Amino acid sequence: MSGLKIAFTAPMKPLDDPRPSGDRTFARLIVRALEDAGHTVRIASRLASWRKSGSELPEAEAAALAEAARVEADWRAEGYRPDVFLTYHLYHKAPDWIGPALSNAFDIPYAVMEASRAPKRVTGEWAFGFAAADAALGQADAVGAIHRADMGCLAAALPSDRLYLLPPFLDAAPFQAQHRIQPDASSTAAVRLLAVGMMRHGDKERSYQVLAEALRLVPAFDWHLTIVGDGPARPEIEALFPPHRCSFLGALPPEDLPAVYADHDLFVWPAIREAFGFVFLEAQASGLPVVGGATFGVPDVVADGVTGLLAPEGDVEGFAAALQRLLADAGLRQQMGVAASRHIRERHTLEAGATRVTAFLEAAIATHSKVGARSS
Repeated sequence: MSGLKIAFTAPMKPLDDPRPSGDRTFARLIVRALEDAGHTVRIASRLASWRKSGSELPEAEAAALAEAARVEADWRAEGYRPDVFLTYHLYHKAPDWIGPALSNAFDIPYAVMEASRAPKRVTGEWAFGFAAADAALGQADAVGAIHRADMGCLAAALPSDRLYLLPPFLDAAPFQAQHRIQPDASSTAAVRLLAVGMMRHGDKERSYQVLAEALRLVPAFDWHLTIVGDGPARPEIEALFPPHRCSFLGALPPEDLPAVYADHDLFVWPAIREAFGFVFLEAQASGLPVVGGATFGVPDVVADGVTGLLAPEGDVEGFAAALQRLLADAGLRQQMGVAASRHIRERHTLEAGATRVTAFLEAAIATHSKVGARSS
């Protein structure tokens, strides 16, 4: 199939949102991968439907439908009709009303990538958003989950022929281009640990707390921790760690990160409540083994026992045991680091992502072309 005309929206967070996050990074990478593959991507709208409380979602729906009507009028005046509409990251706090409305208005395929579904939200504060998200999923010609945990929840509401697993990916080239000097297995130098994460209250702060508690359980080992990140919880987070064994670099621009990863031996991140942890892809692309929390999609991007070691989410003792094992064995760190780089190169590159997402959109188009596809 030749290059597609793709209309794109991200109801969770628009591509130009000023706040850095893995969500924004991955959305931008999807667009880049599609453009690199020869497709034309047009941002249909930058309106975000995400709301902090469920009571605000009816107002979000009204705004989204008004936006859809505006976009429809513009497209008709211009004579623009995309081949497919792609929505990135839809769930009960960020339903999509724009994609379904425009897909219906122009009779075009509708696809959703990084969809998630939490059945416990069918009642309560988020019931309105849950129903709206389910309505969009029900209209979709193809739905992509980025990890198996989401896949399982979506399978209860979608036919199997419209549900796809689309592992996340990154531009690995800047990380792989950095030259890493592997320390000798007999080296007595401090093991250089790295953590990268925003310093927000809530789950991010809890990840730092688990990391700090785990490090206190491995006092016999010589390590130095570098932390990249900033945010409103920084004073509380800095206080968790011994200043003589830690360096705080603050927030860094993305182009500086490959060199930082390359200057370390082991990536450590508990990943409390994270979808998959984009930083795990970056670390492994840099040839770093990882110690992480087995949260949601993390086991889908980290091969436990091969490219790193995973502990149950929030398990301080388990995290410390995994950390101790890799602190004690430089040879194992090196072996896992090599495997990590290969793992990314074989499964999670921009090129691999472009191929998977293109096939996904072509499947949505094929499904839509079937008579009565949406009503089946």
